[in-house]
Amino acid sequence: MKTTLSPMFAAIVVALGAALPAQAQVTGDAKAGEGKIAMCIGCHGIIGYQSSFPEVYKVPRIAGQNAKYIASVLDSYKKGDRKHPSMRGIATTLTEQDIADVAAFYEQQGKVEGAADLPAPREPSAQVAQLLQKGACVSCHGDNYSKPIDLGYPKIAGQHPDYLFVALKSYRDNTNHTWGRSNPVMGGMVKQFSNAELKAMANYIGSLPGELKTVPESRFR
Repeated sequence: MKTTLSPMFAAIVVALGAALPAQAQVTGDAKAGEGKIAMCIGCHGIIGYQSSFPEVYKVPRIAGQNAKYIASVLDSYKKGDRKHPSMRGIATTLTEQDIADVAAFYEQQGKVEGAADLPAPREPSAQVAQLLQKGACVSCHGDNYSKPIDLGYPKIAGQHPDYLFVALKSYRDNTNHTWGRSNPVMGGMVKQFSNAELKAMANYIGSLPGELKTVPESRFR
């Protein structure tokens, strides 16, 4: 599903991207990252694994995600902009090089296991289409929500719907000391919607074919 942005909105998106903090230029090594994921695989390396905090939901698929985005997420947990205690505890143990290596590993893991072509996505209902248009989701997450306009933004097509729903609520409740996420762009977007509307969008985006996956470690297969 393709959406054409108005010139004015496109200019706003570009300005917001320019305002984002620059990430340190550290080159990640996927092979080195493979030796640094011991604390990741217990959740992200088990298909269907569910977290119980702040509510029950499947942990996100991260294999195939953009390395730049994974690195920015770990950096946000390390700084406290994302406040999930377990993730912050892990992130604070990582150096910038560790973060870059882990991010490179998970991006490459998805490419190794992924399919070359994805089936065409189904169209949303009229109600969901209106919600997605109101939120301007495609303006950052790109065509079919799997081609972000910048690698610092995530692919979200095919992500677990229950995780997407919890993530969206976390941006709205950004001041909560155990699950909030500080991001002015996402925070402003989600405040427009009720929980039911956020869930409807999450269910649709999560149902789309995408490049994200959970690749189990051999010890869990």
